[in-house]
Amino acid sequence: MDHKIIYLKNIKIQENNILQEILHLASNFQENSWRIKQLHQSLITKATIIEKICAEQQATPANLADQSRKIYAWLKFLTDEDYLHLHVKNTCYMWKMAKDILSMRGQKPLQLMIAINNIAGLYKGKISTSAASIMVSEGFINAPNAVLQALVESALLGKKQKNTQIIREFASTEEYSNVLLELDLIAEVMAENPQGKFYNLDELFDKVNHEYFFSSLPKPRLAWSRINTYRKLGHYESARDRVVISLTLDDAKVPEFVVEFVLYHELLHKYHGTKWVQGKRMVHTKEFRASESQFKFYNEASEWLKISTSG
Repeated sequence: MDHKIIYLKNIKIQENNILQEILHLASNFQENSWRIKQLHQSLITKATIIEKICAEQQATPANLADQSRKIYAWLKFLTDEDYLHLHVKNTCYMWKMAKDILSMRGQKPLQLMIAINNIAGLYKGKISTSAASIMVSEGFINAPNAVLQALVESALLGKKQKNTQIIREFASTEEYSNVLLELDLIAEVMAENPQGKFYNLDELFDKVNHEYFFSSLPKPRLAWSRINTYRKLGHYESARDRVVISLTLDDAKVPEFVVEFVLYHELLHKYHGTKWVQGKRMVHTKEFRASESQFKFYNEASEWLKISTSG
């Protein structure tokens, strides 16, 4: 099953159609909440169809060919309403910014394409006498306006040291890498099997739930990721109510309290949820950090992770 490769016909055309629809929504952002809901339903339908195609061939989206898998992961990612809203909002901001820059240069009306997408690299920009296009990595979906502005200016006006620094600083944050990891994990989790070689996530969940949540936290889906990640060892996907823990922790050399701590950290994301502060999505709030520090072996686990992930 692992070696089967599934190619999806017309997937690139579907992706382009969605990007065009998002751009249309972004250019009329204020009056389009019902259209965003329609798009959300359409994305859910498209992702479900792809999953059915895979299931019919006794495979999973992890078996999709590279381009198909990247586009599927992007579609599935945007079935999270928070992400879709952010995506449209930030596309809107960049579209307005690009229009202003082009009109100041006397280059209007130009055909303008703005896209936030699952691309390799940080951004791409292309400009000619009749058209301009900017494509930005999905990792910037929650970036502040100053970063989005730096991206648009760099794409349309060329690189400047200040803008390059602003972009690179955000691209090195956990916020940026979390989004890219989530995109990878959407298709890469082969089977939601909580039983690893050394640790069983079901058993660890029961223990952590009893000790820290009075056994009151509803159980999310639990899975080991197929990707060995060394910097980011766990992830909570709210849209799927799923905790994914990196296979690197399923090892006899890793103390049990470390695996418990990573699991506890991800369960806190489920417990505390997302807060919106000035239009920004916040997950590591003061309340979150206060809860995290209640872990019995907080210092020991933090120190172990710090040493093991610094190499």
